[in-house]
Amino acid sequence: MTDFAATRAQFHLPDGVIYLDGNSLGPLPIAAERRVAKMLREEWGEQLIRGWNTAGWMVQPRRIGDRIGRLIGAEQGAVTMGDTLSIKVYQALASALELNPSRKVVLSDSGNFPSDLYIAQGLLASLGRGLTLKVVEPEEVEAAIDGSVAVLMLTEVDYRTGRLHDMRALTGRAHAAGALTVWDLAHSAGALPVDVAGAGADFAVGCTYKYLNGGPGAPAFIYVAPRHHETARPALSGWLGHEAPFAFDLDYRAGRGIERMRVGTPPVMALTALDAALDVWDIASIEDVRAKSIALCDLFIREVEERCPDLALASPRDGQQRGSQVSFRHGQGYAIMQALIARGVIGDFRAPDAIRFGFTPLYIGEEEVLGAARILAEIVGGRLWDRPEYHRKALVT
Repeated sequence: MTDFAATRAQFHLPDGVIYLDGNSLGPLPIAAERRVAKMLREEWGEQLIRGWNTAGWMVQPRRIGDRIGRLIGAEQGAVTMGDTLSIKVYQALASALELNPSRKVVLSDSGNFPSDLYIAQGLLASLGRGLTLKVVEPEEVEAAIDGSVAVLMLTEVDYRTGRLHDMRALTGRAHAAGALTVWDLAHSAGALPVDVAGAGADFAVGCTYKYLNGGPGAPAFIYVAPRHHETARPALSGWLGHEAPFAFDLDYRAGRGIERMRVGTPPVMALTALDAALDVWDIASIEDVRAKSIALCDLFIREVEERCPDLALASPRDGQQRGSQVSFRHGQGYAIMQALIARGVIGDFRAPDAIRFGFTPLYIGEEEVLGAARILAEIVGGRLWDRPEYHRKALVT
């Protein structure tokens, strides 16, 4: 059994704050601060450029990729790190489309993160050849998978509501129809058990600054099923995806296996922070985290519905049908969230009307859940959100 008091001790949590936004940016792991400082001083400072070899910087993407791979059910050597999630979505979708050239449709849903849809729109416009993006409601995805679909591209956990897709069932349905799959695990990795290999996923991508606590702008990951390793052509044929980067050939030759999905120079400092953040999984079980997460979310829903009848639950009530977040709807959701933040309860707002809360048992327990529900009730019941400063929109909501 996971000792959640021990995992909580791994994080820096500011006094007076109930942090329910780890689904957007995880808090600082204490070890990350020390590890990055050590890397700066002893590796960059003393080893200089030799660090690429002597400190293992060049192999960080594959080594850390395998650490994340263990959390998402990936085969050894099937995950690599680097770049942003948008770039990894582009890579995965471009490769999947090329592997299925006779089909013309990319199928997604309206619960997908808009950035993924933007990437798809831009890529399809660049490729031309009659490719289209079809977006349906989340509940309509299965029925929309037919012989026209080249790629099914979904985010496993809906970023607004936390609604959870059935990866295994939808991947099986896609394969039966002759389609490939690209799964975005941004709200899954580190929040719930994922089994990309067992589900038969073709490609998967994800960020590491949410439930994996890698820090703002932490690098993304990409998974490619081993059956595609030697046939998936990297659309972004970067230097470090070359078979022999330091041969300095003028022509590109794709590297072997997952290495071909590398693009640019590894962000060594960011990967070092992420590596330290992943140490918490040496003492935590993802199954225990999932069970505790469902319990915390259920508790929050009960408390809020009892105390705040003006709020409408936007997330699935069944814990097995949602990720590790809960959203409620209110016409003044933005102002309510700003009032909450001013009282030390940090969640976030997603347009048009959702106040969103992430529950991460690694550092959140029942006491925080009850405290957040109490403060939310005071703000909503007393209309404490109705002040001018709470209505002014910030750059990040």
